[in-house]
Amino acid sequence: MITRSARAAVGPTPLALPELRQLTRRIAAEVRAGLHEVTVDPDRRWFRLLSSDGYVDVWLISWAREQGAELHDHAGSLGALTVARGTLTEHRWAPAERSLRTRSLRTGSSVGFGLGHVHDVMNTAEAPAVSVHAYSPPLTAMSYYRVEPGGLLRRTRSELTTEPEKVAL
Repeated sequence: MITRSARAAVGPTPLALPELRQLTRRIAAEVRAGLHEVTVDPDRRWFRLLSSDGYVDVWLISWAREQGAELHDHAGSLGALTVARGTLTEHRWAPAERSLRTRSLRTGSSVGFGLGHVHDVMNTAEAPAVSVHAYSPPLTAMSYYRVEPGGLLRRTRSELTTEPEKVAL
């Protein structure tokens, strides 16, 4: 693993997917141990930026029942998420099939996503869920999509992430 001082010598370099997954797993374990305060808001998804530097953003997100993120990408950032508590459902775009594939992510599940990954994450379970997300390089923009008849993925809008309360994360 490249050290932060080595990265500084060559400029900001994104963390690789295995590093992002490892980071989210470590922070999720801290959440389960009670080291990070979590709020569950029944009206809207709650989130908090845990850390941010020139290499990576780390977010803590809680999800009450039926809260979701919208179908989106992470622009030029790699990402990972680990479910710290509960169960989340991910709908991800499968270009070869021109459709969405669904997977259930339970407590401890960790996934990484590369450039071009389009997905929606939501809590369809009764109990609240908590997840840790990391993006490298830090998010600067996100695009949102809808699936049209015939299996076409259409971008509906793009937003800068300077105002995180407006984006899906």
